[in-house]
Amino acid sequence: MSSTETKPAEATGDSAEVGAGLDALDAVAAQRRPLGEVLRSKALPPLIAVLVVLALWQGAYSLHLAPSYKLPSPADVLRSAQDLWYKGTLLSIVWTSVWRGLSGFLLAVVIGTPIGLVVARVRPVRTAIGPVLQGLQSLPSVAWVPAAVIWLGINDSMMYAVILLGAVPSIANGLVAGIDQVPPLFLRAGRTIGATGLTGARHVLIPAALPGYLAGLKQGWAFSWRSLMAAELVASSPDLGRGLGRFLEDSREFSDMSGVLLGILLILFVGIAIELLVFTPVERRVLRNRGLLATVK
Repeated sequence: MSSTETKPAEATGDSAEVGAGLDALDAVAAQRRPLGEVLRSKALPPLIAVLVVLALWQGAYSLHLAPSYKLPSPADVLRSAQDLWYKGTLLSIVWTSVWRGLSGFLLAVVIGTPIGLVVARVRPVRTAIGPVLQGLQSLPSVAWVPAAVIWLGINDSMMYAVILLGAVPSIANGLVAGIDQVPPLFLRAGRTIGATGLTGARHVLIPAALPGYLAGLKQGWAFSWRSLMAAELVASSPDLGRGLGRFLEDSREFSDMSGVLLGILLILFVGIAIELLVFTPVERRVLRNRGLLATVK
């Protein structure tokens, strides 16, 4: 057999080996990790960290490093939570803040997304508004509370105004940053197939900018939650109901350190829960669809 006849056969064999190797890689990527391994790697470290913090806290209480009215024990904080539960107010306090935070955040997404698109794609608007958005993002949310109270009064509108002023700049800036990282080839390809204007933004621009946009959404939620807590701490009215921020301030006024620590822990718990239940699964799905996760975890 001549050398010219063996080369196609060798090329075919090499292609088959490469294809087999790629199939093997796909098979490895598709394997799901055992539940026990996932629990050990994901749930056990945070649990150990929480137990260590509780042990240090209890140790500081037992050693009387501070008076009990300044540093209550974990059991005292747990009793405060039980008292609220038996009174039937614990879930109401948490839900009042969660509902305001989520609804304000969704409204911020509706407003911040088109602002980000316009700023990213229209150069004169970016030159005029871009620095303002950056400055607003760095402004502490609590600074807006006095102005919002004077403008709108102590009501739900004031709460949502503070949330929007805190979250919209972060969402818009996140989308701008994501669009800036979109390869120009994607935009040219979209124009070639007729995806321009709003159609191009929906089917090309936003999907391509999704990682940066998602980072902006996560930061926007953080700013929404922080802004709401600032507003609830400062503003007080029977018409507003009693959220976590108000509960925290009421506990402070009565020098109830167990209640103060309970309020802090509940605020922290809600923030972590939203991150783990909403943003983490969405982020993992986006990364997996882009081939940035080697295994299904």
